[in-house]
Amino acid sequence: MSDLRSNKGLDLSERYFRQAVRPLLHSHFPEMEFSAGLIGDGSEVLGFDSEMSQDHDWGPRVMLFLSDSDHAKFGKQVALMLQKHLPKTFGGFSTQFTTPNQIVELRSTNEMSDGEHPTKSHSAEVLTLQKFFSQHIKFELSEEIEPSDWLTFPEQKLATIIAGRVFEDQIGLQTTRDRFAYYPNDIWLYLLGCQWTRIEQEEHLMGRAGYAGDELGSAIIAARLVRDLMRLCFLMEKQYAPYQKWFGTAFARLNASKSLVPMFQQTLAASTWEDRQKSLSEAYSYVATAHNLLRITEELPTSVRQFHGRPFAVISMGDFSKAIFAQIKDPVVIKIAQKRPIGSIDQFSDSTDLISDANVRPALKSLYI
Repeated sequence: MSDLRSNKGLDLSERYFRQAVRPLLHSHFPEMEFSAGLIGDGSEVLGFDSEMSQDHDWGPRVMLFLSDSDHAKFGKQVALMLQKHLPKTFGGFSTQFTTPNQIVELRSTNEMSDGEHPTKSHSAEVLTLQKFFSQHIKFELSEEIEPSDWLTFPEQKLATIIAGRVFEDQIGLQTTRDRFAYYPNDIWLYLLGCQWTRIEQEEHLMGRAGYAGDELGSAIIAARLVRDLMRLCFLMEKQYAPYQKWFGTAFARLNASKSLVPMFQQTLAASTWEDRQKSLSEAYSYVATAHNLLRITEELPTSVRQFHGRPFAVISMGDFSKAIFAQIKDPVVIKIAQKRPIGSIDQFSDSTDLISDANVRPALKSLYI
């Protein structure tokens, strides 16, 4: 049971729903079914909000989901009723805050008298399940989730679908969320293989750059490898990775973090490629051992070796990715894996605009045809 006495965003919002929103719904629309909760955007959805989070776009808020038919029939009335009767503050926080990406228009312009301005708030957002998923990931809930869908859903958005909290559920919000709980097995294997491919393609370059006298370039490659190893751990532990602000915070919650964080810190602090290689080699051995514990392939080596006789330590020269790809059974995913292993949107791009804009997802699906 959540601690409703705290001012963490989820707890505050659940208390707001139970004490302010739900009584109004039962009073004014007693026969209407709904689901309520808080998912999607916002640091509080992931449980990472702090006192600093409260300086913008933070406060008691509720997402109220109606069926398509009830939304068409009652949606505007519900929104207007809530706007009229909900308190302006709750728990010491304003309920009348707006943000450019999550403004709910509670009254259309043609319903207003002359000189009246639109009232906007997202403290109690009235919407449908389909509207949320269309806006968040551009997906039609009536359709099956295809491999190309999984590969173009940004992990940070999947994380915010299954995180957050359901306050009350009469129309299947949790069942809908459960569809996105984690990748199907063959998609997971494909992503693991592609993540290992990223490591295999660059693990020798860190030392090569340093050997050539480019310590800055070597350090940049080492940082990329650290991030790739971290993302590999998210995949191995079957946890969606959040966006960059919370990437390290969420990594610290993984089982692998206790062992790997000191190695990664040493890698990033090192001033020579030899020192980076030493700590990275320890990290390689750790993740290779963790891979073998998954028991999804034959056991693979856990000790580093030289890259084609050069003094650059590597853990895999294609061995891990090849072994993982061989385990895929789904013909559609096999066909995708037989192409160049670009992986998911999170693996081939870190563009904030590309990952944030759900409208580009249909075009990205063509990469997997």
